[in-house]
Amino acid sequence: MSKVETAHAIFKSYLTQDREAAERLLADEFVFTSPQDDHIDKAAFFERCFPTADRLVSQEMLHVVPTEGDDVFVMYEYVLKTGERHRNVELLTIRDDRVIETQVFFGGRVR
Repeated sequence: MSKVETAHAIFKSYLTQDREAAERLLADEFVFTSPQDDHIDKAAFFERCFPTADRLVSQEMLHVVPTEGDDVFVMYEYVLKTGERHRNVELLTIRDDRVIETQVFFGGRVR
């Protein structure tokens, strides 16, 4: 699987809440960082972050850009049940078809 395919697969697992698929795609040493989470491990990610997809109406990946190394930048836009539309960028580090790190950079509301 390519890095881009892995990125699409992990986002799909989140949106469909397919934890089994996500478990396979996230490395045991997975680390997640966002403005709300500072280098949390895989267990904390599944407890705090993974279950939040139910707040979304939709999510669209706008750009999926691989680097020459292990990283893939993903820009996506999502709509909350409140009607608000937002954009974020994530940097996924992928090795051997598994995400070892995700860094989330919050954007803002899209008007």
